Amino acid sequence: MELKVFQDEVPAAAGVCELKTELPVETEILIPDYLPQVFKIVKCLVWFVALNKQVLEDRVTLEGYLRCVVYYQSDNDQSLCQTEQKLPFTRSLEIRGWEGTPGPVALSGEVEYLNCRAVNQRRVDIRGAYALRVRVPFVHPQQILTKLEGGEVQQKTETLSLMKNAACLDKLITAEEEIEFPAPPLAVLDISGLGQTEEIKLISGKAVVKGRVEVQVLYRTQPGYRLERLEKDFPFHQILDLEDLPENCRCFASVELVGSTLMAGSGSENSAAVTVTAMLHLRAFCPVEYEAVSDAYSTRYETQLEEQTVQSEELADTLNQNVDCQVSGALPDENAEVLECFAVPAPPELIQDGTRIELHGRATAHIFCMNSLGEIDCYDKAFEYTLPGTYTGSAADYRAECWCGVRSARAEKKGREVQAQITLAVNGLVWRRRQSQVLSGAACGEELKNPNPAVALRIYYAKKGEEIFEIAKRYHVAPQAVLEDNGLEGSQLEEDRRLLVPSQG
Repeated sequence: MELKVFQDEVPAAAGVCELKTELPVETEILIPDYLPQVFKIVKCLVWFVALNKQVLEDRVTLEGYLRCVVYYQSDNDQSLCQTEQKLPFTRSLEIRGWEGTPGPVALSGEVEYLNCRAVNQRRVDIRGAYALRVRVPFVHPQQILTKLEGGEVQQKTETLSLMKNAACLDKLITAEEEIEFPAPPLAVLDISGLGQTEEIKLISGKAVVKGRVEVQVLYRTQPGYRLERLEKDFPFHQILDLEDLPENCRCFASVELVGSTLMAGSGSENSAAVTVTAMLHLRAFCPVEYEAVSDAYSTRYETQLEEQTVQSEELADTLNQNVDCQVSGALPDENAEVLECFAVPAPPELIQDGTRIELHGRATAHIFCMNSLGEIDCYDKAFEYTLPGTYTGSAADYRAECWCGVRSARAEKKGREVQAQITLAVNGLVWRRRQSQVLSGAACGEELKNPNPAVALRIYYAKKGEEIFEIAKRYHVAPQAVLEDNGLEGSQLEEDRRLLVPSQG
């Protein structure tokens, strides 16, 4: 008996490819003549900035730079100074055994080791390594059965709900503003910022993204180690081309600061023109549903079925949270004076904790202090943070694409200890993969033989929770006949009961 089969193709989740690579940190920084000479290295910090990441054929290519920032104490007036250098990198990593369409490349990293020393008063030598972790989700097309006709076939369907990737865009944007210092700055030690999207609109194949970058400028107005901070919002307005997006698409955007420049302003001597460069991460996805045949049988013929597992990915959570952290510890020098606090966080990762799954991350607070000998020291305090909210299931079924920044970092002395209050801003997306057993093929064979043709009706003692389809399949009768003979409507029994099952035709 020929069975008519209807099929469709679904974008099934194939899994996540994870790669690791090491970036060498090897450079010499020459202190320019307009900066004071080096008396002591206080701290060297390294971040990575990804400018381009893409998957071509069987390789993922990464381009960007490592930003090395060195804080040092000058040799004559105890001034805290800063110098930095960018180390460009390019990496091409092989992807083996993965087929399908790659999704957004997610990166995270941390310093493995770092040695920084002053060779002389004008030259700083830096040696170390930076560990980079790369994650690439893949989607591959998979055929499913959506409907069967003929052969007196009975079928059970299941709805596959998933989010289909519609756009993945990473774009560098700039914003420029003039800032007014209360007094002319003698040295600017740091310009940091935190991006915030406020509105996303889809209009005629374009995405309009509005937001701001909250910029903090750390500076001093005179020689020494007394630092001041100036804050200002830099608004931005971006129009991005996104063609062929369905109307039911959802959009998410995150903004992370990757660079800044400061020049003389057009106003008074206290003014400066600051340009910030940020990476705008835009993700667009739309919900889609497919009806798939998960089981089938014929009331008249033997039925051969081919089963398969389909992984559908759905959006589990959208993150836009602040996390307050506190870290404390004893000061090696109880007479030290706390000057400033910097924090370097890593994006959170999904961690299994028993039956719960949490987003858990690590960070380090770098606390600058003036010791009793008149030298500036840095005390490093590692700490961990956990986002509120948990997920259920297995961590292997989830993936997260997150960005983490520092909203504020403050430190103060409490007796012989130092306490740091740090607020982290985390935003991103959490996805969950669900597995469904559905059919990939079906066919009818020989005609069924009724072993008890004299039996017209059976009595079946059913338990609560049993499905009518499974009971009808056991006796090769139509589920609708069981429902009608017992005056039922639902597909699942709500209580224990006796059922009348008609005989096989």
